[in-house]
Formats: sequence, structure tokens, C-alpha cells
Amino acid sequence: MNSNSDKKPALGRGLSAILQNSDTDVTSVRTAPAGSVSEITIGAIETNPFNPRTNFEKEALFDLRDSILEHGIIQPLTVRKMGHDKYQLISGERRYRASQLAGLKTVPAYIRIANDQNMLEYALVENIQREDLNAIEIALSYERLLSECALTQEELSDKISKSRSNIANYIRLLKLPSEIQAGLRDRLITMGHARALLSLSSEAEQLLQYKDILEHKLSVRAIEEKVKGQKPAIKSSAKATHISAETKASLTSYYNTPIKIYQNKNGAGKIHLNFSSEDELQRLVKLLLNK
Repeated sequence: MNSNSDKKPALGRGLSAILQNSDTDVTSVRTAPAGSVSEITIGAIETNPFNPRTNFEKEALFDLRDSILEHGIIQPLTVRKMGHDKYQLISGERRYRASQLAGLKTVPAYIRIANDQNMLEYALVENIQREDLNAIEIALSYERLLSECALTQEELSDKISKSRSNIANYIRLLKLPSEIQAGLRDRLITMGHARALLSLSSEAEQLLQYKDILEHKLSVRAIEEKVKGQKPAIKSSAKATHISAETKASLTSYYNTPIKIYQNKNGAGKIHLNFSSEDELQRLVKLLLNK
């Protein structure tokens, strides 16, 4: 492995190791004028390793295959020329896969000149705008555009016609625990649920409320109200207690619900137990009465 200090840092998972260097990109050999569509042998195309979407639903692909067999490919693929009769996808992997299923020998494609970084940017921006990505896939695409393509939020906002607040809200989802991100990815919860969970101060509370959403099928409004009820009102006579985290964790585990403890300078205070249903209230009452 070379350790040349003058070499620029690798992009993402090591673009230089995955793709040919842009200096070797054979783009001078054109089969058609720039902007026109060429028919390319499907076997000469390799997939884009930077496509943020890695899972393709089989049923949807077969539906697209049937559409292609009936109507042809309406939107050409976009490829990068890598050498003599060798291309790499920039965008259009669903169409590419469906065309393989349809048994096509050639596909229409735009041939673009793109260095490695531009290729990643093309793929991510096109995917955000054209694919039905889930919230986590969108968040990851935004993050990669900002970090790996060195875009500012303002530049990204201009490229995808989304507000900076929209971009920031998606990226914040990546701060959630992996279990909640998986639930969002698998559409077990919505982005509204996730944004409500983000307002909680600890991962333990977020996970507890996430499980409650799944168990009781809570609506976004219900979890927003529940989370809002956990936020302490600011009063001069009631400040956050110095009670140890172990004590709080023990109480939370015993009652199986988020607990807030407040104590004033004289030692007096109060404990808040949260519940989201009549059944949960009765469960807590029994525990409090030792029944």
C-alpha cells in the first residue's frame, strides 16, 4: 500500500481503490455528440458502487420490467465511459436491473464526462430527486453530499431545491440510536415520530418511547404530547435533582416508564411518572400500591 503524503485523501470508502482515477477516464472516444442518447450493450455496463440505494424490491423491479417490455425505456440511463466498450452507471440502476430481467441486449444511455467526485454527486442528487427513498437513505445521501462532495448546506439546498432546515432535519435523524434508525428505514415509524424522539435528552429515553410507539401504535401527535409532558417546567423552587443516575435508572426500570425527579434546595421535591393509556396508568397504580 502506498503512503505518499502528497496524495489527496481518498473519498468515502476509498474511491481511488474502487474506481479508475479520473485521469484514466477515456472520454475522448465519443459514439455520439454530448447530450445525445446512445444505445449501449448492457453487458458493457457495471453498476455504481456509490448508489445510496442498495436494496431493490423484486416485485417493483418485475413491474418495471413489464413496463419496459411494453413501452421501452422512457428515461435513458446515465453512464460514465471507463474505457473501450466499458461503462459505469451514474444513475438509473433500477432501469438497468429491470432491463436485465427483460432480457434486453442494449439500453439507451447518456454518456457523461465525470470525475470520481462528480460521479458520486450525480448519483446522490439524482437519487434524492427521483427515487422513493426512505428518510434514513435521504439523510445519508445529504450527509455524503455535504461531507464527501464538500458541499455547503446552502449549495446543497440550491442543487436539490430543498430548504436548509429540511436538510438539517433529515441529517439530525442520524443522531438517533441505530435501532430507531432501522425502524425509520423500515417504515415502522414516520419522520414525525422520529423528530419527536429527537427532542428527548438521552438515548435511553428515546428507545423507551420508541418501543412504546410500536407497542401501542401511537400517532405522531400522541408521542409529541407525551414527550412534551416529560419536559420540566422551569421554576425557581424546583431544580433538577442531584440524585444519582443509578437511582433514576433503577426507578425507570422498576416502573418501566420515563421518570423525572425534581428537588428544591430544602430537599423537598416531586417525582413525575409518565403514562400513555388507561391500562398503563392502572399498571403504575398497582406498582405504587404494591398490589
